[in-house]
Amino acid sequence: MQTLDEMLSRRLLSPGQHTDIAAWIAQARTPEAIRRMPAPLWRALELASVLMNVDADLVQPPQLSE
Repeated sequence: MQTLDEMLSRRLLSPGQHTDIAAWIAQARTPEAIRRMPAPLWRALELASVLMNVDADLVQPPQLSE
């Protein structure tokens, strides 16, 4: 939800999109259920993720503590 809130604060999602996506995710019980999100919401989420470079965190090597 923090990422969705950040997308809203950066105006990458409209308030309506934010509400609808959050509600969809809250009721989804599995990743497969999340993937069945309506196409317009999925596209909005995907675009906001690209603009925030969300995937960059996934490709960074882990930071090792001393």
